Amino acid sequence: MPCPHGEEPRTFPFSDRIDLGIDPEFAALRAHEPVVRVTMPYGGQAWLLTRHADVKKASTDPRLSMHAAADWDVPRAAPRALDSVGLMGMPPEAHARLRRMVSRAFTARRVAALRPRIAEITHGLIDELVAHGGPADLVDKLALPLPTAVICEMLGIPHSDRHVFRAFTEALMSATRYTEEQVAQACEEYADYLRGYVAKRREQPEDDLLSALVQAHDDGERLSENELLMLTGGMLIGGHETTASQLAGHVTVLLSERSRYELLVARPELIPAAVEELLRYVPLWASVGPSRVATEDIEIGGVTIRAGEAVVYSLASANRDETVFERADEVVLDRATNPHIAFGQGPHFCLGAPLARAELQCALEALTSRLPGLRLAVPEEKLTWHGEMLVRGLVELPVEW
Repeated sequence: MPCPHGEEPRTFPFSDRIDLGIDPEFAALRAHEPVVRVTMPYGGQAWLLTRHADVKKASTDPRLSMHAAADWDVPRAAPRALDSVGLMGMPPEAHARLRRMVSRAFTARRVAALRPRIAEITHGLIDELVAHGGPADLVDKLALPLPTAVICEMLGIPHSDRHVFRAFTEALMSATRYTEEQVAQACEEYADYLRGYVAKRREQPEDDLLSALVQAHDDGERLSENELLMLTGGMLIGGHETTASQLAGHVTVLLSERSRYELLVARPELIPAAVEELLRYVPLWASVGPSRVATEDIEIGGVTIRAGEAVVYSLASANRDETVFERADEVVLDRATNPHIAFGQGPHFCLGAPLARAELQCALEALTSRLPGLRLAVPEEKLTWHGEMLVRGLVELPVEW
């Protein structure tokens, strides 16, 4: 489809930012052309949404379908299209059924009950950090091992086996770092590993999330083995990779302008609000999430999107929308009203949001109380970031105290 007014579509992404910065092009688009035609890295042209209200509409309107985008060479940011048998790409009815079953096992009450254990793990890791001495890598010592240990305990998977799902996670979350053959091999190795645990929990359930998933049912129908593998894989990735990236990013923002960290040291009661603000401010995705395809004509932001056209949106841009957030480009740790959409919206809202919030809060509570003198051990511009991945993440975060 030609661009409106005969203009050539912009090439997306606008830059190769992999750090915590956001391309200034987003602000210009929010102000002047919030629904714009772009050429994606794969598959051709799509509509890009940049405003908060438009992104919320796209996230919740059933006429914009991830399932319609699955298994097709649709315009997209990632090299791999969604799989129609994967959780995000499956038909809406099947997706809703699985979320219903998982939500019964993965409840806010379970997370609340787990919070003392999260705090215990966090303080144990900080004990090791202090014993190691500075400078130390906070990614290696806290940001990655904390959510990894927590999700392993929740699922009932030995922490000593983390190398199996780390390989699986890194392969699945890669954009161009691994070949398709390497990704397939990592997925198969993970599936073989997990099948053994699924079989054990079917025969002898334990008090863990994997057992709860094995026993979960909906109108008498239980999860199949493939569904269990898919859901558990999604929880392992969402349960440690994204939280680890966010935790390292949050600490980086706090320490890059150290008065922010000092404020939380002095006023720890602000930590819950500070976590919400950092979730709003720190971009998670390197680009945009999965594409959706319009199943019928739909109007968004005054633009008619035709049936069959692809739509993508930027959560990072939506969370910097000046019409929603006062001082949108600033970090306001005591922001009173914060309707960010870092965890998405609608039927694909992140199931692990309560767990991520608990881990991020526990980590900042422990760091600010135990290490009030925490600071970057290298200049911020010397920090190194992972490339060729779907999420933004630090290779390491050197700190001292």
